[in-house]
Amino acid sequence: MSGSAGPEGRAVPDSSHDDAALGELGYKPELRRTLGNFHTFAAGISYISILTGTFQLFYFGVSFGGPAYWWSWPMVFCGQLMVALCFCELAARYPVAGSVYNWAKKMGGPHVGWLGGWMMMTATMVTLSAVALAYQITLPQIDDWFQFVGDGSGKNDQAANAVLLGSVLILFSTLVNAFGVKLMARINSAGVFIELIAAVALIIFLAAHITRGPSSALTETYGLGSGQSLGYFGAFLTASLASAYVMYGFDTASSLGEESHNPGRNAPRAILRALIASFLIGAFILLFALLSVPDLKAEELSTGGLQYVVLATLGDTIGEIFLWAVVVAITVCVLAVQAAGIRLMFAMARDNNLPAGSVLARVSPRFKTPVVPAVVIGVVGVVILVVNINQPQIFSVITSIAIIMIYVAYLLVTVPMLLRRLRGDWQPREGAFSLGRWGLPVNIMAVLWGTAMSLNLAWPRAEVYNATGPQHWYLRWGAFLFIGVVALGGFAYYWFVQRHRTGVLAEHRVAAQDDPAAPTAA
Repeated sequence: MSGSAGPEGRAVPDSSHDDAALGELGYKPELRRTLGNFHTFAAGISYISILTGTFQLFYFGVSFGGPAYWWSWPMVFCGQLMVALCFCELAARYPVAGSVYNWAKKMGGPHVGWLGGWMMMTATMVTLSAVALAYQITLPQIDDWFQFVGDGSGKNDQAANAVLLGSVLILFSTLVNAFGVKLMARINSAGVFIELIAAVALIIFLAAHITRGPSSALTETYGLGSGQSLGYFGAFLTASLASAYVMYGFDTASSLGEESHNPGRNAPRAILRALIASFLIGAFILLFALLSVPDLKAEELSTGGLQYVVLATLGDTIGEIFLWAVVVAITVCVLAVQAAGIRLMFAMARDNNLPAGSVLARVSPRFKTPVVPAVVIGVVGVVILVVNINQPQIFSVITSIAIIMIYVAYLLVTVPMLLRRLRGDWQPREGAFSLGRWGLPVNIMAVLWGTAMSLNLAWPRAEVYNATGPQHWYLRWGAFLFIGVVALGGFAYYWFVQRHRTGVLAEHRVAAQDDPAAPTAA
């Protein structure tokens, strides 16, 4: 990367190419470029957050698929890798805030872009609340002191306590994100460093306590699926949700592109590194957990999850140290999820595609970050949490649906991109990341994978969408109903109201004389 000498002789990165991508989309640079390679990598890997996801969902996978559910981890990785490779080409060409929104807009037009951004923004706010709830799964297992509401045995004790702990976490995340991307990146990077060290150490500790071989553990199905029309395959598809719920959010590495140095080069690398590192670490944690747990058929595997495995295998003292690392992972995951949501809301508001767009898109002159979106997303996240006090089943439905909406938002990028490839309209940025002749087959696989997994996630399973009685048809079909309402309701508002106002706001629009030379738009 070229640069000029700073006042102390230190190289200053040349941002002309970075700003050219903004100019091509009609934006002037406003956010402060302070993030380096590790910061963007950390943002992607903390959103995926392997320790958070595996500790939060291990019980689900084992409950519905037995230990053999482990095979869903490499399956989901291969599918998501196809999506990530498409995103890498887009990140090299358009490394801008609100990446999914801007990519969908550039590939499919303003209407597709708005729908993709709307779906992603709604899902991100629900995901923020869902991740914050993970404090309840871990902190009370470390010490009963963290059960502030009752003793945990009451009907709503755990739900109410989860709301309290989650609200405190979201408040912390909102303050950090509002005070600027540099503070967020420093805390996030430190947290990711701790998470990675703890994850590697956990792998080593679990490996030292192996009691069985892979052949016996990874083929154990508990007899699940017997008597069903699809047999174990049906049970496996349900269990695969535990992996699908974890491996997404890698696009965050590009969503910070306007605050990064040389994002056209670094963002694609950060996306791939975050996904591959998460896959490898998660695969070994899950594998060695299954190989080291004292009793592979213990009921606690499907109730206490990985927390039970760690405490039972490593003992209380060492186990609690690792659980504290999980708390750190949850914290930085919430930071990353909110940071991505802020950039997405800012990007849509900058195009006047949200109500009060000029207010939401205002950049703080002091902190050089959009403060209002941080507050709005934080408030909405807390409000969603409060719903969980008396409606835990409905909340679990909405949480599952949020993940589907993210997969659908990804499809609103990969499908238009595939159509452009078929028409010969898509050209990667010259000299940057490119799939070359593999672009078309990879894009096709990304679309097929996204469609299949979205249907799998949304399938009206009682065990996912109506796990406890009484049974209601609207809960079983909650994915289709909720997504339909959000998509159709939101798009109706856009079509009849907001689209007549859309366009880059004057205060964010690049002036003609300042428009940097940029390659012809694809």
